Amino acid sequence: MRSFTYEKAKGPAEAAQAAATKPNAKFIAGGTNLLDLMKLEIEAPAHLVDVNGLGFDKIEPTAEGGIRIGALVRNTALAADERVRRDYGLLSRALLAGASGQLRNKATTAGNLLQRTRCPYFYDTNMPCNKRTPGSGCSAIGGVARTLGVIGISDSCIATHPSDMAIAMRALDAAVETVDPSGKKRSIPIADFHRLPGDTPHIETSLTPNELITSVTLPKPIGGKQIYRKVRDRASYAFALVSVGAIVQPDGTGRVAVGGVSHKPWRVEAAEAELPRGARATADRLMDGAKPAHDNKFKLALVERTLASVLAEAKG
Repeated sequence: MRSFTYEKAKGPAEAAQAAATKPNAKFIAGGTNLLDLMKLEIEAPAHLVDVNGLGFDKIEPTAEGGIRIGALVRNTALAADERVRRDYGLLSRALLAGASGQLRNKATTAGNLLQRTRCPYFYDTNMPCNKRTPGSGCSAIGGVARTLGVIGISDSCIATHPSDMAIAMRALDAAVETVDPSGKKRSIPIADFHRLPGDTPHIETSLTPNELITSVTLPKPIGGKQIYRKVRDRASYAFALVSVGAIVQPDGTGRVAVGGVSHKPWRVEAAEAELPRGARATADRLMDGAKPAHDNKFKLALVERTLASVLAEAKG
């Protein structure tokens, strides 16, 4: 691991300012992803700004009837919160499907959203990767792509976003609240937070340089049967080949977001109009325009079958 300097932030704007004034600085909280990347020298920050003391570790009601989740709320605490389990069961189920108990005890809400891809070529520093070194090429294209993206991909990158929590947040229409080094605050709809790769796969979110996530808000609960189904190669501690997060109302209408298929949580609102007609019609619309590789075409059928399982469970 390369040497780096370290400081504890005293306030949110001060944290953003500290990161802005130090070259190649990164925020750190749980560190469950960043420290691994530093050990592999995929990330090599010269300065770390510790944000654990900023007090963003609470879950509070909003005036609109939803909840505000602090950026530092640990995944274990979020999944176990009574309000989340009662009103946003999809989120609790998605969190419990991810990682291990030990990692969930450390991982934060903001860090979960900011996870970097688990594409094997991204982690192999001997292979070209446009995420690590822009313009170097994508080794996954033409390589082993079984776990990688099939829709929303580009000629520069076919990686997938690994977060289970983000799939639930997308279906729940969350918003990400931030502060920048000048102290300016803003709220980013989760639909706009993660970016598709295009020609710049190394730019993964709509955050500006040194912008700090302070919280995530969820709107007023919408009820319905909320289910998260994750299909993976082993029963635990594995990333999704395909995951489906769904909210199904008694009349068959609802929302659906899919993981394991794209560079961002994949939701097509127009496809949700097909939910009363069943999984095939919905999946066809949801995955319209998919461009699978030779060894991950199975994901298209797997999306339909996983969604069919979810809809059958929702109907009881």
